[in-house]
Parts: sequence; C-alpha cells; structure tokens
Amino acid sequence: MISRSPDETRAVARALGGELRAGDLVSLSGDLGAGKTVFVQGIAEALGVAEHVTSPTFTLVHTYVGRVSLVHVDVYRLERLAEFDDLALDEIAADAVVAVEWGDAVAAGLPSRRTDVALRFGQEDDERRIEVHRVEG
Repeated sequence: MISRSPDETRAVARALGGELRAGDLVSLSGDLGAGKTVFVQGIAEALGVAEHVTSPTFTLVHTYVGRVSLVHVDVYRLERLAEFDDLALDEIAADAVVAVEWGDAVAAGLPSRRTDVALRFGQEDDERRIEVHRVEG
C-alpha cells in the first residue's frame, strides 16, 4: 500500500494495531527516516497508549502502558545478535505487544510467528510504500 503522509502511515498502523494482542511481535524494516517510529506511533494509538511514542535508539527499549502495553525496541545500535538476546524480550513482553525497529537485523532472534512490516521511500517526499506480511512459522 502507499502512504502519502505521516498521518496516513499512522492510520495504516492503527488498523494493524487494532488486530494485535499481547504476545504479538511486529518487526519493522526500512531505511533511516522511512517512518518506522511513525508506524509504531499508530500501533500505540490503537493499543490505547496516551503517552507520546519516541524512538528508543539510545535507550534500546521503551515500554508504554495502554489497553495493551507496548514494548518498543530499536536495535539499530546493536552490533551482535547476542546483544538482542540479552534484552530477554520473551520475558518482558509476554503481556505486551512488541515492536522491533530494524527487526531485519535480528531476524534470526525473532519468533517465527510475527508480523513483518517494510517501509520504503516512494516517489514523493512524504510517500511511503508499506508492505505487511504475517509470518506464521
């Protein structure tokens, strides 16, 4: 699908977020600035998170409370898969939805059941191509 603005990207994410349940994981991929955090903001809105969602690039993990909690992870700064494993997301995320930015970089450490979201730049400045794939592993 094509998004022509950050608001449209959030709307696509809200639709997906409305289907997510605790224990679900969303892996986001795309170039720097493609809209991964904007997409997570839309998921958060659907989950009833009132707090403003920001990228956890330097802290690695942000947790937000909503109707369903959201664990937002950014693995951009991780150098090894073992560092991702050290986050122990399976323990902290059993009762939450997990969104992993740069998830393609740690795909080997992700659960086989997840939703993959790829965001790519489009022809215009704010245009994005968004591809959503359910992986049932």
